[in-house]
Amino acid sequence: MEVHQLRYFCAVAEAGSFTRAAEHEQVAQPSLSQQIMKLEEELGVRLFDRLGRSVRLTGFGQVFLPRARTILFELKAAKEEVAEQQSSVSGPICVGVIPTIAPYFLPLPLSLFSRKYPQATITVVEDITVRLMDRLRSGQIDLAVLALPMRGHDVEAFQLRTERLFAILPKTHRLAKKRKVMLKDLRDQPFLLLRDDHCFRDTAIEVCKRARVQPQIVFESGQFSSILGMVGAGLGISIVPEMALEHRPDCSFVLIGDERASRTIGVVTLKGRYLIRVQQAFLAHLHTFSQKDN
Repeated sequence: MEVHQLRYFCAVAEAGSFTRAAEHEQVAQPSLSQQIMKLEEELGVRLFDRLGRSVRLTGFGQVFLPRARTILFELKAAKEEVAEQQSSVSGPICVGVIPTIAPYFLPLPLSLFSRKYPQATITVVEDITVRLMDRLRSGQIDLAVLALPMRGHDVEAFQLRTERLFAILPKTHRLAKKRKVMLKDLRDQPFLLLRDDHCFRDTAIEVCKRARVQPQIVFESGQFSSILGMVGAGLGISIVPEMALEHRPDCSFVLIGDERASRTIGVVTLKGRYLIRVQQAFLAHLHTFSQKDN
């Protein structure tokens, strides 16, 4: 069953004549009549009584007409909706983000984008990297904001910013007032780190390895806030990215002296996945925001 057959059928029903319907559809009458006959053959019933120069719907035709009109109406509405999304920045965006980025980086660009494009509908999913990538590959999210590099032949990554890493020390620590600290000077300290399933833990461990430090991990958490509280209480030290710095009366944030002690964050999309205009606009917005922020 073809769309143009439904269109010709509705035209004949409204015009009451094959000739007038053909003129309205700007098609040769024999061609229109042939398409109606093919439609009737497929349905296995006659849709029209041919009464000389006029036609009249059969009982089957009367049943079929509202359905055909509904199909044509829905198709038209679908085309208009697609055209609208391509011509205006509106529609849905589902953004995935890891917990060590979500509360620090995303709120402001999300707010600015929503104000600029009020017709956009943004949904945010916060999760660890492995699960976000599963969601991205299954189409549950449109893009993910996470730490780079991200390996995989099926993804594309766009860098947003690179940030330095800082040691968190209790205010009473002997190195708390230093402008910079080398991790080798902290090798005997108890470390408080994120759990294994957080990619920033891997970043922190890698920084320690380069400094030839084997961290003595005494506490693990899924939240920086819990770690900060423990550090403030004097239970150990930790490492955080620059965006997680905050003013606290019980902690000091000291830059790690190794210039390679950094984290790069970016946006990951599925290679070959077509993004509608609003999703493309959000990608561009994140890039522009990051450039200004830097």
